[in-house]
Amino acid sequence: MNNAFYFYAAVLALVVAVLGGVSIQKMLGVKNRTDFLLAGRTLPWHVLVFTLLSSWIGAGSLFAGGEAAYKYGFAGLWQPAGGWCGLAVIALIAGRARRFAQFTVPDLLENRYNPAARVLATLAIVIAYTVITSYQFKGGGDILHLIFGMDRTTGMYVIAGFVILFTAAAGMASVAYLDRIIGGLIVVTVLGSLPILLRAAGGWSHVAETLPPSHFTLFGGMEPHQAFGLLLPTMLLLVGNQGMYQKFFSARSERDARLAVYGWIIGTLVLETALITFAVFGSSFVRIDNPRETIPVSAKLGLPVWIGAFLIGGIFAKVISTANNYLFSPATNLIHDVYLRFLNPSAGERQTLLVSRLIVIALGLFALLQAAHFESILKAALYAYTVYGAAVTPAVLAVFFWKRATTAGAIASITLGAAVTVWWNFMGYALDAVYPAVGASVGALVLVSLMTPAPPEAKWKPFFEPELRAQDGAR
Repeated sequence: MNNAFYFYAAVLALVVAVLGGVSIQKMLGVKNRTDFLLAGRTLPWHVLVFTLLSSWIGAGSLFAGGEAAYKYGFAGLWQPAGGWCGLAVIALIAGRARRFAQFTVPDLLENRYNPAARVLATLAIVIAYTVITSYQFKGGGDILHLIFGMDRTTGMYVIAGFVILFTAAAGMASVAYLDRIIGGLIVVTVLGSLPILLRAAGGWSHVAETLPPSHFTLFGGMEPHQAFGLLLPTMLLLVGNQGMYQKFFSARSERDARLAVYGWIIGTLVLETALITFAVFGSSFVRIDNPRETIPVSAKLGLPVWIGAFLIGGIFAKVISTANNYLFSPATNLIHDVYLRFLNPSAGERQTLLVSRLIVIALGLFALLQAAHFESILKAALYAYTVYGAAVTPAVLAVFFWKRATTAGAIASITLGAAVTVWWNFMGYALDAVYPAVGASVGALVLVSLMTPAPPEAKWKPFFEPELRAQDGAR
């Protein structure tokens, strides 16, 4: 074994030690359900920026984004562009979401609609988020294979065990403060290594000569509907993202929630563009069997050992962090939206914490089972994004933007959005599932709402109070 191996091993060991140390520290501070689920509602904006950035940019950006860039070149930016579009909407609702200050997205839906909407949204979230968690496990296994030669499946099990353990231990506090460390590491290493990788690739002229001309066009050889098929699921997931709302609910104040969104916008634009650019540079000189590994393989082969080690360590940490976020989020739904709401409303704090941790473990095992049933992380990401975006996002947006939305319309929207996505992917139709699924969901929301009696003012007024106060002031 050469010195490079030991350097990589030391960096990954350091990452694991830091993650474990923070988790243990935060675990000791977990005293009740609010501490576990929302970090006591004490997170300042600068912590929220990194936890939002870290939870959003995980294996979906690092592996699915690398896969898209390897296949389509700079047109791989169509996928993160969906997030950029969604951020414009999020900037409008972050403060109002924090004012509502509940625990989960189904809280929003039950308050605006009814308990059935809560349960259906919870089911959609569990399906989508365990798929997202599963490909984080897969990405982590890829990293261990690249560095240690470990079998990818074995590496996947190792990562899954670590993530399940520290998520079950400390809850949201570990998620948020780990993300601040990881977010800083990945931003510095990716931006700092771009010029070095370009030099390793032979400079811009060599990159342009080596790659197909389509890699530098708007659609990268894709049809326009394929490009928008990358954008729409990403946009819809981000706008209705359960983990995002949960972090807004965890904010110290409405101001902290709003400031965090502005920082998130800047960080996402810069970092996701840098990641796609990194993958394009790398794809000009690496030839691999698994395109999803473009970014870590490029880092290993094209960067000096110490820079490559820290970048891969950052990617490894990001995968763990994102798995932590997307495993924790549906666990919150099941404990808050099902167990405490319907099964055992009188459960004490100690019992609730125990059940919360058991649910995290069960969902982690479920995600691990799913990881064995797909190979393309890009395909799995788009499927998960569409399940969530078609089923949950239209009803969530209606909470904040459409007073006329009714309970029947929301239930029809959630049900059809999820059902059409699952059926479309099961049948293997060529057209991206996002088009029929979102069409069915939005169509059902609008048509059924207009065909049923308008909701009483008490249902929609709490979500429009800032708007109403502004109107009163103008008078």
